Amino acid sequence: MIPAPTTKPSFTEFVCLIAFMMAITAFSIDNLLPAFDVIRRDFKLDNPNDAQLLVYAYLMSFGVAQIVYGPLSDMLGRRPVLIVGTLIFVAGAALAIFAPNFQLLICARIIQGIGSAAGRVLAVAIVRDLYRGSDMARVMSLAMMAFLIAPIIAPAIGTGLLMLGNWHLIFGAMLLLGLTLLVWFVLRMPETLHPEYRMAPSLSRIWRAITTTMTTRVSIGYGTAVGLLLGCVMGYVGSAQQILETTVYGLGKAFSLYFAILATAQGAAALISSRFVRLIGMRRLAHFGACGFALTGIVMVAAALIWAGKPPFPLYYALLMACFFLFGLTVPSFNAMSMEPLGAIAGTAAAFLGTYTTILGAVFGLILGRYFDGTVLPLSIGVAALGSLCVVTILWAERGRLFGAAPPPAEPPPAKKD
Repeated sequence: MIPAPTTKPSFTEFVCLIAFMMAITAFSIDNLLPAFDVIRRDFKLDNPNDAQLLVYAYLMSFGVAQIVYGPLSDMLGRRPVLIVGTLIFVAGAALAIFAPNFQLLICARIIQGIGSAAGRVLAVAIVRDLYRGSDMARVMSLAMMAFLIAPIIAPAIGTGLLMLGNWHLIFGAMLLLGLTLLVWFVLRMPETLHPEYRMAPSLSRIWRAITTTMTTRVSIGYGTAVGLLLGCVMGYVGSAQQILETTVYGLGKAFSLYFAILATAQGAAALISSRFVRLIGMRRLAHFGACGFALTGIVMVAAALIWAGKPPFPLYYALLMACFFLFGLTVPSFNAMSMEPLGAIAGTAAAFLGTYTTILGAVFGLILGRYFDGTVLPLSIGVAALGSLCVVTILWAERGRLFGAAPPPAEPPPAKKD
């Protein structure tokens, strides 16, 4: 048993560590995008869209595995579960380095996704262990801001590693990040699960916690909203290399720069959210962002139709930037609101919601990515449709009210020990 540290990290270090736990996922997706063409050539892929499977296989396993880590963390504690998950991620990265064919590379990505799911679940659960309400939204916004550094620099790092060698070096960088997280977490993060909330091993208890999450209107409503918006982002990520670098706009090596600028807009929005969430309120800020996202998607469809699927690059890029900004403004508060009533079952709730939102986002993202036809029209339609459905879902969660400041529902009692 690895001994826990006796001192807690400072607030700044805590936010950075939580962000790093979350950033492993973003980095493991985005730094691989510049290597798609090389991987297509190395493995002689017939369908150019097949390289997208490296993203979606990772996301699917990442989503499914979360439902396991949450209950385990409620029973065993946050520390041991995160340590095991990170070791699995490291093993997947090592396998990818030596993958002799595309099928084994996909298997390695599935293992990576299973491992990295621990970081996503435990990041949310640890924050919920220690914070509530607007304070939780503030921490999540700050963590999201730091976390968004990953997609800003990841494609550029991937491009640089390709210049130094080949795509195997990219997986080497993932392995190094996993080991760094492992050492940092072990040395600095104490156990945060409150003894009263520790669950005894019980499938019925786990099912009751999942049922509570599914039947809590605000939690499942805002979880669905996150999944819908995530589907838009994943649809973009899967086809970004084809849209920006090659097929549609032909930006070439400038792809990494333009990809990074979009992530910067998302990070700026997360910073604004952390500064104003207490002043404006989570609901008002998030509802404004969701409505703006849907309207931006509608404008994207109009532009795609007017210019036969290939709008002028400055116009379409500005619309993409608006979407990323509104996503960063909205999702941290959505996550906080979905977890607000579930403190007594935070680990299992974070796991279920993480699985649900990730699979929802991955499925919609896969659909949008596979429908890529050499134009931006499929992505634009997806953003408009999913953004509008997000607003409808919020209306359902809030019983027809938007921009209100409704108090959170009562928190369920802590689980009794068997």
